[in-house]
Amino acid sequence: MPVLIRSLFALCQFGVLAWCGTTQAQVRHCVTPDGQSVFTDRGCEAFGGVEQAQPRAADGATVEKKRGGGCARNIDDLLFEMNGAFDAHDANRLAGVYHWAGMSGSSAYNVMERLDAIVQRPVVDIVPVMPEEAPPAAEPAPYPAFEDAPVAEPAPAAKPPRTPIAVRVEQTQLGGIAAVRTVFGLQKHFGCWWIKG
Repeated sequence: MPVLIRSLFALCQFGVLAWCGTTQAQVRHCVTPDGQSVFTDRGCEAFGGVEQAQPRAADGATVEKKRGGGCARNIDDLLFEMNGAFDAHDANRLAGVYHWAGMSGSSAYNVMERLDAIVQRPVVDIVPVMPEEAPPAAEPAPYPAFEDAPVAEPAPAAKPPRTPIAVRVEQTQLGGIAAVRTVFGLQKHFGCWWIKG
């Protein structure tokens, strides 16, 4: 008999839990008057702020953020992640955009120490380095038989967009004013941009 009572009691408790169900708190992204972001389950009025609405696409779906952790699909995303790493003085975050493929363990330790030293220095600017433009080719001399004939000028071809070949980090010495320049090469691997060197 006691086993039957325990079983009925457990069944009743399970029924009560199932009846209560689960609730989820709605997390609001609030922006205070001084521009700080606050995430809360209370109303934004409690902080004197206004709710920051999620951007929505035309069909009503939430728009995915362009930048975030993970793969830098373009140079802008790579520079954004590098700026965040330098602002936070976070060598691990900078290492997240470093191209580690094929590197030995001892080389990786040396690179990590170098990245840590680099992110500790104050940053002046981070800029992509573009390749030099090739000088325009000299036009060949016309054949003598065609010198008097009018020549139609060909339409100028559209220049393809130039892709950076490196990223230059301009910094100052820690506690000093001497300029320090670090140049990272760029590597595209599996559709993502990485720094190297």
